[in-house]
Amino acid sequence: MSEVMEQILELTEDTQKGKFLTFIIGQEEYAIEIKYVTEIIGGIQAITEVPEVPDYIRGIINLRGKIIPVMDVNIRFKKEPKPYDDRTCITVIDIDDLSVGLIVDNVAEVLSISDENIVPPPDARSGFSNHYIKGIGKVGNTVKLILNCKILLGDEDLALYTEAS
Repeated sequence: MSEVMEQILELTEDTQKGKFLTFIIGQEEYAIEIKYVTEIIGGIQAITEVPEVPDYIRGIINLRGKIIPVMDVNIRFKKEPKPYDDRTCITVIDIDDLSVGLIVDNVAEVLSISDENIVPPPDARSGFSNHYIKGIGKVGNTVKLILNCKILLGDEDLALYTEAS
């Protein structure tokens, strides 16, 4: 895990284009643009529950004096909640000056995916209807589902996160 964070820290603003952090949720591998990632916290630290928020918002954490709301991505994607273990991580992302922790099953690696290897998700008419997916990255014989972080943190969630922190 620290190797992945070191890779992220070594990246400069100019070299972030086409770089993605990949992580596991259930059996699928997802990716988010590296420009949103600020930190990876290994293991789950104490999470303070906040009343009257959606179930996927697990609560808030204190990260070096900064209050960060935390979302369980498994629950956000309507998957069965998974018990946290030593591979579970909190990936802190920053969207429009708001930091949010994403609880993921396992951080995989930092990958380069060129624009020509990213295709839009299938048309909703084909039965594929997932507004969280921004694109599909082709990496060798595998695919990575690229998340749209701004939609993952919908407007109603951004308001809740702002109130929580």
